[in-house]
Amino acid sequence: MDTQGAPAGPQGARGLHERVLSSLGPAITAGEYPPGTILRTDELERRFDVSRTVIREAIRVLESMHLVASRRRVGVTVRPTEEWNVYDPQVIRWRLAGADRPRQLRSLTVLRSAVEPAAAGLAAALATPEQCAALTRHALGMVETSRGQQLDSYLVHDTAFHRVILNASGNEMFARLGDVVAEVLTGRTHHHVMFTDPDPAAVTLHVRVAEAVRERDAARAEELTREITVGAMAELDVLAP
Repeated sequence: MDTQGAPAGPQGARGLHERVLSSLGPAITAGEYPPGTILRTDELERRFDVSRTVIREAIRVLESMHLVASRRRVGVTVRPTEEWNVYDPQVIRWRLAGADRPRQLRSLTVLRSAVEPAAAGLAAALATPEQCAALTRHALGMVETSRGQQLDSYLVHDTAFHRVILNASGNEMFARLGDVVAEVLTGRTHHHVMFTDPDPAAVTLHVRVAEAVRERDAARAEELTREITVGAMAELDVLAP
């Protein structure tokens, strides 16, 4: 039931808990509740006009992200930033939506620079014919959508391209970063940290990476992917200094 006493079905309860999360999560990651802040469930119930069950469910999700910790007789405490699960896609999304976006984008792009070239080199050795075909298909899709301000369509192919690289590496740790890279690319697009149209040189590099992987040229695939990440960092220097 909600606070008015009316039953809330599964869909309604989910909507209420998502409403609480979509407010509390960004507020915590933006620093509105500094580490050590105590969040009282009764106060949250009144603020959001929802039941204790809804608040507890939202808190459980925040706990799973290591943003907060629940303790008896203390309440819900906001955890230090260094304890957060910074690889959680939702945490990344919230942080990219806040004032700390430039620093977060830079941190994630440095991560990409360290991982993706190595993943591309491995993919050149291990990619299946189907993965090679998918890389080529998405690289060509990036070419087709790289003009005329089709950034959302371009993003679909760009995200899929990098997921294939990470998966084709054969390294399960790299593969798990697919959601992280997807959030970086999505956040960069949706928060307008991109030029109106993608850099033609970067688009061409993706096509050449697909060729290098198909030709089993690991050194070239790694070098070209490093050029892509260097270019992404250079874009940040201009658009999100």
